[in-house]
This record gives sequence, structure tokens and C-alpha cells, in this order.
Amino acid sequence: MSENAIPLFKMNGAGNKILVVDARSQTKSLSGKMAADLGENEMLHFDQLMLIEAPVTSGTDAHVKIYNIDGSEAEACGNGTRCVADVMLSASGGDRLSVETSPGILNVKRHEDGLLTVDMGVPKFDWQDIPLAEEFRDTRQVELQVGPIDDPVLHSPSVANMGNPHAIFWVENDVETYGLERFGPLLENHPLFPERANISIAQVISDKEMNLKVWERGVGLTLACGSAACAAAVSSARTGRTGRKVDVHLPGGRLTVEWTDKDRVLMTGPVAYEAVGVLDLDTAEWTMVETNDPFSIAQNL
Repeated sequence: MSENAIPLFKMNGAGNKILVVDARSQTKSLSGKMAADLGENEMLHFDQLMLIEAPVTSGTDAHVKIYNIDGSEAEACGNGTRCVADVMLSASGGDRLSVETSPGILNVKRHEDGLLTVDMGVPKFDWQDIPLAEEFRDTRQVELQVGPIDDPVLHSPSVANMGNPHAIFWVENDVETYGLERFGPLLENHPLFPERANISIAQVISDKEMNLKVWERGVGLTLACGSAACAAAVSSARTGRTGRKVDVHLPGGRLTVEWTDKDRVLMTGPVAYEAVGVLDLDTAEWTMVETNDPFSIAQNL
């Protein structure tokens, strides 16, 4: 194994498939192409790869670069950020840290029950900030529909930016009945979204609860998407469908989102470890390691 060998953790956050690669000790990085190549392997298949790098900004604990399975770079991944935080906090023994991603700095807290809360920042609703290709003064509802004009299957989504662009379609029935696997690719790449968009279907159950299904930009259907849960929660509160604290049920599990009176969005949820290994940055070869202590490999490299 070369001196550019680094720890690799296969994890999930509420079902969101995450690969965490810890390159803080290295000057050599990992490219989008290498990330996409890793994702082609069935054992390593992920929604997002979280690359932990040495901190750039004073006062932060790490800089994190995020890749989707197609090798494109993502701005935000709340579930992945929780996974990164758990890896780092388990090694340090702490319960708080700050990580920097391209949109800004995210603060994370680990609770005694093992759940982690990520401060996802301030939501953006102006059409230029999402961004949209044309002006909409009220982004609580924009003109976009799927299906016949007189009987659309989906229509009038709310749009928001939670570090990345989101469109949320509100439905009355079970979210599984709307064929998001068919409409997702079309909507992700719709001309209205110049940077593409994450597409969600949301069914509000009560003022404190909703079901959500997500087509994730650069990924496809996913068991969970933290930023989508946040975008749906703030949009539901903004449109009067729910209060400002909501349990969001996704196919992979539950996330709790709170939009505070200080305009911060806090997302709380679980993480789980599935496998641990070593990645060689020189050759892109990887090896899984049998261990009951995922963090021992980092100490032995």
C-alpha cells in the first residue's frame, strides 16, 4: 500500500448511500472521474462521495468536497455531512465540529442517543438564487407541470435553494403512485433550472409530518436526501401546510427538520456504518477491511 493510502467508510444516512473518504493527511486529492469510477463497483455504489480534506478556513475542522455518483460536484449533502461528522467525532471523542463546503460552513452536533444535527444554513427563495431561468416573484408556487394541460399529473411546485436547487411538488395521495422514476430525469433537466434541480414529491400528513420521495440531481431516485427534506420542510411552512418543525419520512428513514426563528434550518437524523476499507489515491485501488473498530484503520495507515 502506498503512502497515499487513506481510510474509506461506506455508510448511510437515513438510507442515503454515502461513501466517506478521509484525505486530510494527503496533498493528493480525488477527482470526479475517480469518484464515478469507484461508484461503478457494486460494493461501493453510493449517492454521494464525501471527500474530507484539510481545513481551508481558520476555525473549521475540515473542508469537504462532495461528488455525486456521476462524478459531478454537489454543493450540499446534509446526510453526507452527518456521516462525515460521525467519522470525525468518533475519532476525536468530541460532540461538535464545523465543516466547510462550497456554499459555506456547516456546524454539526452529536447527541447522546447517536443522532446528529446539522445546521444547514439559511434557505434562499429568490428566483435568481435558486436559480431559475426566468423571473418568478413568488417562488412558493411556479408554473411547471407534467401531463395534460387540463389534467396534469404534477404541477405548481414550490422552489427553494438549500445549498442546491430544489423543486417540491405537493400531492394528496401516496408519493409512490406518481412515477417519479419516469418524470424525474425530465424535470431535473428542465430548461427552467439552468443548474438542474433536485425534484421531490411531498405528501403532507399533518402540520408536523410529511412523506417525501426524491429524484436527486446527478444521482436519480434515492432513499433519502437531506437537503431535499430541508427544502420541503421550509417550503411547507412557507406555504402554510405545516409548522416550522416537521418529521420528514423518506423511503430510507426519518429526518427531523426545524426552521428556527433565526432563519436557520436544523436537520437531525441517524447514520450507520456498512463497511470500512482503504483507498490508494495513486492507483484508485481499494481494499475492504474486516474490523469491529472502523477507526483503527486510520491509526494504522
